[in-house]
Amino acid sequence: MEVKEKRIDEMKVAYVPYTGSYDRIPEYMQEVGQLVMEKGLEMTGTVYGTYFNSPEDVPEEQLQYEIGFSFNGDAQQEGKLGVKEIPEHTVLAAVHKGPYTQVGPVIQGIVEYAVKNGYDIVGPVTEVYLNDPSLVSESELLTEVRLPVIKMS
Repeated sequence: MEVKEKRIDEMKVAYVPYTGSYDRIPEYMQEVGQLVMEKGLEMTGTVYGTYFNSPEDVPEEQLQYEIGFSFNGDAQQEGKLGVKEIPEHTVLAAVHKGPYTQVGPVIQGIVEYAVKNGYDIVGPVTEVYLNDPSLVSESELLTEVRLPVIKMS
């Protein structure tokens, strides 16, 4: 696994928070995408999930995360669809190929790399989904795992 330091540009995102099993991520991606299209927003290509706790720490039904899409233009929060700006930031990133449910070792590898190389972790894990689960098999899914960091001197 190759871990890279990357600078992520500021972006606007539309998202929905969820609680429960990660098994429903593909369904939630479709739901959020539909809400974004209904608002008439121009999607810019980033589809992501940010994870605020872990199945190692809480039962499956208590997992908390958000699924979102980046967009251009202006929008306001409406119903369950939230809108926010994510500031420019630095991440450590690596790509996982395969089912979303098997990304754990990549997350662990990035965390270990951060600790070993003098980075301070400053935010939750984000997974950027690089292809569409409705168009490729589970074994062909590509996910870029991002961990927000700052380099310690």
